[in-house]
Amino acid sequence: MKRHLFAFLTAAFVSAAAFAQSAPVDVVKSAVSGTVEAMKKDPAARGGDMAKITQIVRDKFLPATNFERTARIATGEAWKQATPAQQQELTKQFTTLMTRTYAASLAQLGTQDAKFTFEGKSATANDAFVSSTVATPGDSQSVGYRLGKVGGDWKIYDIDMSGAWLIQVYQGQFKAQLQQGGVDGLIQYLTKHNARAE
Repeated sequence: MKRHLFAFLTAAFVSAAAFAQSAPVDVVKSAVSGTVEAMKKDPAARGGDMAKITQIVRDKFLPATNFERTARIATGEAWKQATPAQQQELTKQFTTLMTRTYAASLAQLGTQDAKFTFEGKSATANDAFVSSTVATPGDSQSVGYRLGKVGGDWKIYDIDMSGAWLIQVYQGQFKAQLQQGGVDGLIQYLTKHNARAE
């Protein structure tokens, strides 16, 4: 009995370790495919219900992300000057913004029969790039993902949609807000923007 229990625990440990060490391309594929499949199975999501699509993105895609890093890079030097409470609020509001941005992108697929392919382009010890293609009838679009290590896991922190990395897009927008109102001004801007999108 003890031998069987030991074998079970060993197998469970090995399985968990293998999951934690998933390749970057597998992390992206699992997150994207899981989100899209959940959308296909949900009538409201298929019908374009943004609240439902956003919730699915939160449940299926968000666990594979590190948007705290995204917010830190997009905020730049101002991040170092922010208090821990401000950093936490920035991360919260930015995560909401990124979630809705990605959800809006997926909503454009509608009921189309979209096919996804994924390819790991490059990886170092702590940073990786995964390229994917979304093919729909009569169209094809490339989407890129940058990942970084968090502990032993790969997490997505930047997305290239329509030829623009989101960090670069938001760096320009945030710079103007930071110049006008500092960190608190940026938090207020993001909070109001997210409230309007509800």
